[in-house]
Amino acid sequence: MRVLAAGSLRVVWQDLLAHFPEPVETHFGPAGLLRERIEAGEECDLFASANLAHPQALLASGRALSVVPFASNKLCVTVRSDVLREEDDWFSVLTRGDLRVATSTAGADPSGDYTQALFTRMGEAGEGVRKRAMALVGGRDPAPIPAGKMAAEWVILGGQAEVFIGYASYAQKLQQVDGLTVIDIPAPFNPQAEYACTVVTPQGKALADYLVSEKAKAILLNAGFGV
Repeated sequence: MRVLAAGSLRVVWQDLLAHFPEPVETHFGPAGLLRERIEAGEECDLFASANLAHPQALLASGRALSVVPFASNKLCVTVRSDVLREEDDWFSVLTRGDLRVATSTAGADPSGDYTQALFTRMGEAGEGVRKRAMALVGGRDPAPIPAGKMAAEWVILGGQAEVFIGYASYAQKLQQVDGLTVIDIPAPFNPQAEYACTVVTPQGKALADYLVSEKAKAILLNAGFGV
């Protein structure tokens, strides 16, 4: 079975497949770019996306058999610990003009799309952050993130920015990295990321069914996802 999967699933994917009986060849990348590859004719049995829009587009164009939602996520703010002030919270960190804010790339990567939605929910202050924010990962020609590194870790500790907006499923691991602080974003401002898989061939249905099983849900919850 051949799978194309959103990069944010990379950390949990091995644990998920450890309980799936069939061999699976998985290629990870920004979900928007993976959808384009499928539309261009690349073969796969299942596409696991970090949003519903890409799977639904493939279904509407006749390139998929079904769409199966299987997980959720949200955003968080990661900041270099030594720039934090005692009074800082997620909002002040993002709106401080002395801090560089990095994001993923809207259009190519759903994380970037959700971040743009966050800026909109922040109102006028969010428009200022939108103008300053730098899309440093998840694009068409990004600098490669070193193996074993998370995007926020690589961007911040590498000196490219002081703040990174990314998925909260990484929060547990990021909190263990010296020099980084993770701050939650309150629900009214935080867009809900909906993950769904696209069953492209009949062979892919078995994996889609497994991803909504109780076993898979427990693994996803343990990894910081919602189900």
